[in-house]
Amino acid sequence: MKIRVDDLKDKAVELSSEEPLTLYSTLMELQEAGECSFQAPLRIHLTVAREYDHIRLSGRVETSLRLDCSRCLAEFPLYIDSAFTIFYMKDDGLNQDEDVELAEEDLISATYEGNEIDFTKEITEQVILAIPFKPLCSEDCKGLCIKCGAELNLAKCECSQDNMNLKFNALKNLKEK
Repeated sequence: MKIRVDDLKDKAVELSSEEPLTLYSTLMELQEAGECSFQAPLRIHLTVAREYDHIRLSGRVETSLRLDCSRCLAEFPLYIDSAFTIFYMKDDGLNQDEDVELAEEDLISATYEGNEIDFTKEITEQVILAIPFKPLCSEDCKGLCIKCGAELNLAKCECSQDNMNLKFNALKNLKEK
């Protein structure tokens, strides 16, 4: 999704669209790698306005996808609804080689060149940030039995519960002198 900077005059411009995943190569790569499976196109709602020396983008991106639970390996749906605000500044072409401490507004800003701003990168980032690093089907997911592999959410297995915590197994034979 793009906008021409010259089209931004005194009032905000509203943009809405439903875009296929094929327009977002990074999201396609995630799906092809098996990280997730997108079940719907991206629904994008943007408000773009010129403010003083910058352009303000307020937006929302929505989609739904399927993920594999990192504990029990079951597939589950996830609905993404991410709201964001980004400030665009004209790229002045100055190279900054020195270390600079970033303020909060610097973390939600981007630069643009020319007379057109492409929002594809920022929309992609919002979707990726909304996907959990360690997806869980539910917060109380019990996962799989480490001995027999039974899914503990469905049934209790008959394995012995002794030595089930592997975190300190390396220390169990350590004796104090």
